[in-house]
Amino acid sequence: MANGSISRRALLGGAAGMAGLAALPALAQDGTTEFTPPASSSVRNNISSFRMLQWQDYFDNTRNGAILVDITSRALHFWSEDQSIYRLYPTSVPLSEDLTRRGRTEVVQKVVNPPWRPTPAMKQRNPDWPDMVPGGAKDNPLGTRALYLSWTYYRIHGTHDTRKIGRKSSNGCIGLYNEHVEELFEYARVGTQVLLI
Repeated sequence: MANGSISRRALLGGAAGMAGLAALPALAQDGTTEFTPPASSSVRNNISSFRMLQWQDYFDNTRNGAILVDITSRALHFWSEDQSIYRLYPTSVPLSEDLTRRGRTEVVQKVVNPPWRPTPAMKQRNPDWPDMVPGGAKDNPLGTRALYLSWTYYRIHGTHDTRKIGRKSSNGCIGLYNEHVEELFEYARVGTQVLLI
């Protein structure tokens, strides 16, 4: 811009910028940050839309802490007993509905470097799988930590295969990045209530 005049390049750039802004969807009036594409849009919603939740909508109290696993959004929420700690982690979830379990359970055991053993159903589907992978092994599907639930064979655990997080990729368990499960492992206790929805 020389002597107060507007160059053609600046004028065209500004017009392109305004056109781009007009194409952006308006923010929701209720203050949420959820994105809803226009009805004519071919853009798919992100299944892992993270949003903070309130424990009161799912639990009567936070005694011993509370873990909520939302299988649809592939997210795990944790609240400490005194509610001073809240964490939200991305997860992997079961491959199919028949492998999925929903409902209330609790943490019954915490294991560092857990050994992995396939369930009888897994072994039937995959007879070439080993009978056991020792804890600490790089190919151990349970990663570095596991929270065993009161349901037989169900765990919240880490994974060395980070491609699985955010996907339907497990045989029933809920998977976390190793660094996230290590943090959750320190917060959760035996007796922490768990709800899978």
